[in-house]
Amino acid sequence: MNKSRLSIQNLCRISIFAATIAVMAQISISMPFGVPLTMQTFAVALAGVVLGAKKGAVAAFVYILLGALGAPVFAQFRGGFDLLVGPTGGYIISFPIMAFVAGFGADRDKRLWLALGLVAGSAINLSMGMLQLAFVNQINLQAAFFAGVLPFVLTELIKLAAVYFVGFHARHVIKKSIAN
Repeated sequence: MNKSRLSIQNLCRISIFAATIAVMAQISISMPFGVPLTMQTFAVALAGVVLGAKKGAVAAFVYILLGALGAPVFAQFRGGFDLLVGPTGGYIISFPIMAFVAGFGADRDKRLWLALGLVAGSAINLSMGMLQLAFVNQINLQAAFFAGVLPFVLTELIKLAAVYFVGFHARHVIKKSIAN
């Protein structure tokens, strides 16, 4: 059997996490400049940690593809390609990278690597979001930082802490169930 092919089990896990990201996107609080505070990043990081770098990134990519094709999976039950090129598109586009980096840390099976992967993934997400927010809204980087990064730092740290503990445990429970 070719190891590069995905098993039915892995396809199901990827699908479940793509759906989880879509559901968590609906937990949303409106913020200035149209950048809502959502639980998407929690689900994206969790996908990376639980599924690993590659499969977590695929789950995030599937989520983006669904939304780009018009499925109402983005925050506030919205969908469409126009959201990917709009002010918040940078955050969404970075999700596969965020999941990959978080999963890369988790794949090392060391808590320090997991923490570093989560922080780096979140930093990439916020940076890409800030850059696109500045570009689309034609504002300077300082204004984009104050609108699209600073209001989210504390909640991101809380979400990352939750992923750190929940994801690490869930990953090992799933590994044990596969081994048995």
